[in-house]
Amino acid sequence: MDEEYDVIVLGTGLKECILSGLLSVDGLKVLHMDRNDYYGGESTSLNLNQLWKRFRGEDKPPEPLGASRDYNVDMIPKFMMANGALVRVLIHTDVTKYLNFKAVDGSFVYNKGKIHKVPANDVEALKSPLMGLFEKRRARKFFIYVQDYDETDPKSHEGMDLNKVTARELISKYGLDDNTVDFIGHALALHRDDNYLGEPAIYFVKRMKLYAESLARFQGGSPYIYPLYGLGELPQAFARLSAVYGGTYMLCKPECKVEFDESGKAFGVTSEGETAKCKKVVCDPSYLPDKVKKVGKVARAICIMSHPIPNTNDSHSVQVILPQKQLGRKSDMYLFCCSYSHNVAPKGKYIAFVLTEAETDNPQVELKPGTDLLGPVDEIFFDTYDRYESTNQADVDHCFISASYDATTHFETTVQDVIALYSKITGKALDLTVDLSAAGAAEE
Repeated sequence: MDEEYDVIVLGTGLKECILSGLLSVDGLKVLHMDRNDYYGGESTSLNLNQLWKRFRGEDKPPEPLGASRDYNVDMIPKFMMANGALVRVLIHTDVTKYLNFKAVDGSFVYNKGKIHKVPANDVEALKSPLMGLFEKRRARKFFIYVQDYDETDPKSHEGMDLNKVTARELISKYGLDDNTVDFIGHALALHRDDNYLGEPAIYFVKRMKLYAESLARFQGGSPYIYPLYGLGELPQAFARLSAVYGGTYMLCKPECKVEFDESGKAFGVTSEGETAKCKKVVCDPSYLPDKVKKVGKVARAICIMSHPIPNTNDSHSVQVILPQKQLGRKSDMYLFCCSYSHNVAPKGKYIAFVLTEAETDNPQVELKPGTDLLGPVDEIFFDTYDRYESTNQADVDHCFISASYDATTHFETTVQDVIALYSKITGKALDLTVDLSAAGAAEE
């Protein structure tokens, strides 16, 4: 402990583990500590006994649910875009060699009380029951424009500068109705609310292109992939990477008190009477509670079921997005389901989550539009957790604090936070221009 480090990372949540891996690969001397005796922090995966203890206060789940060790229930369930930033980070760091991925079966959207497959290109748009005949033609033209759009080729821009035109203006050019805009904006471009409509259209188009590119990578039913044995594998894989590059790990370290000098700058971390010195501290909000503010709350339901979510083509793994407008809410609701096909439950069992940004103090009532879509459940657990963001000035106190995980069931917002933190810590941008064909381990 009495050595000096470039960076001390506190907490083994996914964001912290990715950062310690990236910083170790960069040649920085990293010490990674956690007060818990397990990896993952808030983003850990639990077996059945642990799940029971956490939500029911005892560790004797009913026998018909199967063996405890066959369960890996993610506390922060998220799928990865096959062509997205997290997959690029995995390839950039070569962490893919520690993991096996499998494509996710389905991507669906809730519209007018029903679940529909998300059409991702002009061909699917023509088949989709989400739209009438004339709307399909308009949507098809719009999809073709997005597919052909190339930032470097003015011929593909149709006279519009997408850095100046808003998403709303681009959409109105194609005359799309509100229902179509709803599923394109929320289930394809993965925006969490409708604020994107007033922003430059370039971001909206890039997000749609990412969805289509991710879908094309595996020729599967969705653009998403997910690791076998659940997301608990990810923090451990990045921890292994950090160790390969000389990073030091210490679990079960109580207290972990960040020490500051007279000018308010962090210079080390004390645990069990010993202080390790460092130039910078990276941590999750729980380690520096006086430097964060509460910005929201996530409501979630965790369900164990013996069948797939109805109306999703019997998909063993699936995301369903319920856009805010369809529910008369301020933010979207998400359904996430995976099963024994990804080795996270015993044969015949499915784990489903319903998540949303909480707008009330009653998750059971608030999540009802989502839980009603699940059919009968064997067991259901409801809870909420608070979301925090940093309020400090990292250039003054040298503390870099990650934001809490949001309700989305995909990793795009999580990775944006990691990339922004990496740039603040190192003063340079993370280069993610990698050869995606190298992602052998992801093509299981």
